[in-house]
Amino acid sequence: MNIRQLLDQRVSNALISAGASKDVSAVIKQSNKAQFGQYQANGVMGAAKKLKMNPRQLATQVVDALDLSDIADKVEVAGPGFLNIHLKPEWLSQQLELALNSDKLNIEQIKQPQTVVIDYSGPNLAKEMHVGHLRSTIIGDAIVRVLRFIGHRVIPQNHVGDWGTQFGMLLAHMNDLQSVDNELSMQLSDLEAFYRDAKKRFDAEPDFAKTARAYVVKLQAGDPNCLLLWQQFIDISLQHCEDVYQRLNVLLTRNDVMPESAYNDDLPQVIADLRDAGLLTEDQGAQCVFLEEFKGKDNKILPAIVQKSNGGYLYATTDLAALRYRYNKLHADRILYFVDARQSLHLNQVFAIAKKAHFVAPETQLEHMAFGTMMGKNGKPFATRDGGTVKLIDLLKEAEQRAFDLVNEKNPDLDEAERKAVAQTVGIAAVKYADLSKNRSSDYIFNWDTMLSFEGNTAPYLQYAYARIQSIFRKAGEFDHNAILNLIETPEKQLAIKLLQLPEAIEIVSKDGTPNILCNYLFELAGNFMTFYEACPILKADKEIKNSRLKLAKLTAKTLKTGLDLLGIKTLERM
Repeated sequence: MNIRQLLDQRVSNALISAGASKDVSAVIKQSNKAQFGQYQANGVMGAAKKLKMNPRQLATQVVDALDLSDIADKVEVAGPGFLNIHLKPEWLSQQLELALNSDKLNIEQIKQPQTVVIDYSGPNLAKEMHVGHLRSTIIGDAIVRVLRFIGHRVIPQNHVGDWGTQFGMLLAHMNDLQSVDNELSMQLSDLEAFYRDAKKRFDAEPDFAKTARAYVVKLQAGDPNCLLLWQQFIDISLQHCEDVYQRLNVLLTRNDVMPESAYNDDLPQVIADLRDAGLLTEDQGAQCVFLEEFKGKDNKILPAIVQKSNGGYLYATTDLAALRYRYNKLHADRILYFVDARQSLHLNQVFAIAKKAHFVAPETQLEHMAFGTMMGKNGKPFATRDGGTVKLIDLLKEAEQRAFDLVNEKNPDLDEAERKAVAQTVGIAAVKYADLSKNRSSDYIFNWDTMLSFEGNTAPYLQYAYARIQSIFRKAGEFDHNAILNLIETPEKQLAIKLLQLPEAIEIVSKDGTPNILCNYLFELAGNFMTFYEACPILKADKEIKNSRLKLAKLTAKTLKTGLDLLGIKTLERM
């Protein structure tokens, strides 16, 4: 268990010994100031109120019952009943050694691993990925990495849109291009242009529109020639997505794609099962589910439509089929959806229906990990100058070019190949980190200048902190890895405790799906290292102190690299 959990367990037991109820919480928090120790227990006041006791009197009784002699120098009562806990430098050193000698920084693996299905990215294959897909893709990917890191079985599901009426239009256009012997692959190299051309024809040519609608019918009926053409389009579209994923350093592969079409055969059965469960109501010819817990401003129940009056199915139907598949076939204990906040009502309705229809077990965790919108400097959703959607690949290319210009300015002596490699790593990292470091539930302003800055909470700052530590080791040469780690100066102790708080950050990220917590931790760690580096000479210190401080630096680099890797961000040995 991490330090916070360890202290929570012991202080809670001491509170119970002092007379508090068994459900008491110690409320362990990290201290803001070194003079108050490293941790505070704030739960005494709440317990004292329930017991109708003086909080300081209860706090004194808790200290008498509390045994932290193995890990703490002292525990003192402060203010109205806070407990300030000062950890032993010797114990901190032991924990640092364990982290140094562990592949995973001595972070405990989960005792009861779950099968966690994560739904993220989810582009529409009729078009290329745009900036609206960025947040889902990179936040979901970070959570996949974190949950795997602590021992869960994680199954990514890329729920791509590959079905529906727009594909009839696209297939009709593909067929015409093939029939006149045009180079189809060249046309499809720009999916956006291809889609625009098809849409223009659909709107302007009645015969083409009729043919397109006929293609939809043939596609849904499983016509072999139509399916062959459709599969060709899907393959090219997925290649566009894979190019983006590779550039973004995202783990998604084609094996993780579970498209809408995969659930097509199950949709009639979903309707039948909802009817058998007594959940369906016909409303104006459509099949709907009305649940009391979902009401609008006029206090009328908001229907979840699962089948249109013409027999067609909707997103809700497909999402219910997907939930059933994820529970029955993938055996999911927990299912996370990294989907735009605007879909909250839709997903909450789907979750509630799935539980009532027994498509998933009552204890299955269904969680919408909602996120806000990426905004331009004008406070409106990020777009091109003419208001169009920005292709994600174009945004990433621009990030790399801007980073390359920056590298040319700062390091003109590097050869061009190395400058390009650095720019690629820094540019992509800057875009990802600028997003991941924000609270996912909030909108945020996209700003090139701040995200590429080497100051503040940015990827370049953290990458530079890591590279700086590597330069220390190049100057130091060989050192004694078995040297005793001695924490003497205050900045050493502050760096040590911050290094040991990574598991606490990971605990929150894994529970709440909030990578910004890990970003904030890494930023604070880098800041603590810079303070330590400036206050505590490393290379010019006496041998024993030098080796001890080099071990602290080594663990800092290892922790920065691990943390950034969990965010899907690469590090650099030189910058």
